[in-house]
Amino acid sequence: MKTAHCIAGLALGLAGPALAAEDSPAPLPDLTLDPSAVSVMGVSSGGYMATQLAVAYPELFRGLAVFAAGPWGCAQGELSRALGQCMSIRKGLPDRAALGARLTDYRDDNLVGSASALADQRVYLWHGDEDDTVVPALGARLAAQYRDWLKAPEAQLKVVRQSEAGHGWPVDADSPASAPAPELAGCRDGGSPHLLDCGVDGAGEAVSWLYNPAEAASDVSAAAATPSAERLLSFDQTAFDDDLAEQGYLYVPKACESGNACGLVVALHGCNMSAEAIDEAFVRHSGLNHWAEANDLVILYPQVTASLANPQGCWDWWGYEESLWQLEPQHDSRAGEQLTGLVNMVRALVGKPDAP
Repeated sequence: MKTAHCIAGLALGLAGPALAAEDSPAPLPDLTLDPSAVSVMGVSSGGYMATQLAVAYPELFRGLAVFAAGPWGCAQGELSRALGQCMSIRKGLPDRAALGARLTDYRDDNLVGSASALADQRVYLWHGDEDDTVVPALGARLAAQYRDWLKAPEAQLKVVRQSEAGHGWPVDADSPASAPAPELAGCRDGGSPHLLDCGVDGAGEAVSWLYNPAEAASDVSAAAATPSAERLLSFDQTAFDDDLAEQGYLYVPKACESGNACGLVVALHGCNMSAEAIDEAFVRHSGLNHWAEANDLVILYPQVTASLANPQGCWDWWGYEESLWQLEPQHDSRAGEQLTGLVNMVRALVGKPDAP
């Protein structure tokens, strides 16, 4: 899929059927979650947003997994830069020094977390070698940033480049993690539902790296129970950000209802990957619910909605929420409206609503 297909942000195929809302979604449930076991993952625009969250609040997000996205701060509040330097590189690669200066300025103004907390994160990065939506060189820029930031990158950072893979979230159609899988996109060609049949369980690899670093995903698969459709709940997002979709999703294993201190994974879809666009394909078949059962993890699936400023339902990684009223959007910092809404969801679940 070419950059020219993008009107305003990171394109990920054509919109699918809208989700019909039958009942008003309920508030987030009261759970007992472990605040030291929170991570964030995302694909494409969700990958950019995941990194924004991880850099803004490294004290909260101890782990990060990014699929098919580029470096932190890349767009710098400019759509033209997002299209020409953060998806394609027709304007050249992002300048590492400029992004470093942006981070320093934010840190001086207390708009991102401390360097010491960032240095302690665990990070998993995946990119397809045939990605022509966000070119692989941009994923390499993100990896270079984290090699600079982490205390021990050889132990904390895993970088995967998959040959003959395009743009999207990799899954293994033969793995129980994805079953019963919907019609998947071709690994190289991509397209809706942007779950790529690449023979790789991306969710399992990422969860294993972040939560079970001593074990490969295949080593813990026997312990994974089959996810239950009834464990996927909808919840009301309007209390957190009016510009988000009315409802988000939450997968809660039964073990996490009984007071066990479960971990939390925030999973961010890409453009045209919300339930509004592809129904529940991502929230049910990414593989994450399977690994939630294996590792006592709750999975939070926030949902963004399409709008005039954001016609493809992307997460705000270039500043569309702030750009109409802010000369230099701070969407990728603690001042970002959408970022703040997501952090408040996490705080509501881990029981720290008043944390700074």
